[in-house]
Amino acid sequence: MVEKNRQVIAGIGSALVDILTHEDDDFLARTDAVKGGMTLVDKEHIERTLALVSGTPRVVPGGSACNTMLGVGKLGGAARFVGKCGNGDMGALFENDLRRHNVEPALMRSDSPTGRVLSIITPDAQRSMFTYLGASAEIRPEDISPAWFEDAAIVHVEGYLLFNPDLIQAAVAAAHTAGARVSLDLASFTVVEQAGQLLEELVDAYVDILIANEDEARAFTGHTDERRAVQALSEKADIAVVKRGARGSYISHGGETISVEAMGDGRAVDTTGAGDLWASGFLFGLVQGFSLEQCGQLGSACGFEVCQVVGANIPEQGWERIRKLLGQMNGT
Repeated sequence: MVEKNRQVIAGIGSALVDILTHEDDDFLARTDAVKGGMTLVDKEHIERTLALVSGTPRVVPGGSACNTMLGVGKLGGAARFVGKCGNGDMGALFENDLRRHNVEPALMRSDSPTGRVLSIITPDAQRSMFTYLGASAEIRPEDISPAWFEDAAIVHVEGYLLFNPDLIQAAVAAAHTAGARVSLDLASFTVVEQAGQLLEELVDAYVDILIANEDEARAFTGHTDERRAVQALSEKADIAVVKRGARGSYISHGGETISVEAMGDGRAVDTTGAGDLWASGFLFGLVQGFSLEQCGQLGSACGFEVCQVVGANIPEQGWERIRKLLGQMNGT
């Protein structure tokens, strides 16, 4: 389903730093955070909200497509991340983390601050996000070049770019021109609700692999039944996925829908990065030529492991378990 002579998975999205804090539902109400959603704000809003947190937040590199590329790099894949960050310490931290995870940085720089996400984690492991895009919002359509993607098997685009219609149009068009398959993660049900007709048009024209969770799939298709939702998505893209958390996932292709069980017992410490790392395993599997069921299983393993820790970075013990599964799939 991908060209065998191409191995690179390139991601394009917002270069952001994640600020993680544990709070209760009352905190969400007091700060007007959308439970399980994402709200764009200015830097001052994040600073005001941080002044109200109960503990000391944790700061780690993040961003949806970036998280996915970090996972691909840790799996041993050829990964590249395209984005824009600031010139300061946060930007340096971001680039160094890419290299440490074997991801090729294709970064533009700015004098503006590196973007950041305040991720509020509630006891049910849901995360509700306030996002300041900072330097990442300064990428212009004319900055996007097909040359970034000429050796890519897949270009993975985060749905948050739908907030910048001209930019996401340029990104998917450049990937298409370069001959790569286009993967789109719908990112958040709030994004889907606001994207409207633009999302429909982009999916129909450019998207080969469409990845959603149950809330995003419902917002896009109108179907509450998740099997029907993934089938509706597969009418728009060659491969469609609906991630269902602890209930596994549905994958639809060529008129056939398969169900993949979730890994583990369904318990989660924090769901930050779960969908992003699921995509790491799934897309890596596609490039390796695995069956769709194996791709889903590898995605489930990555998604499970990241849910056992706070933040989107799987510890080495988790990667060892994932590599063991990968070895079984490779017959080694």
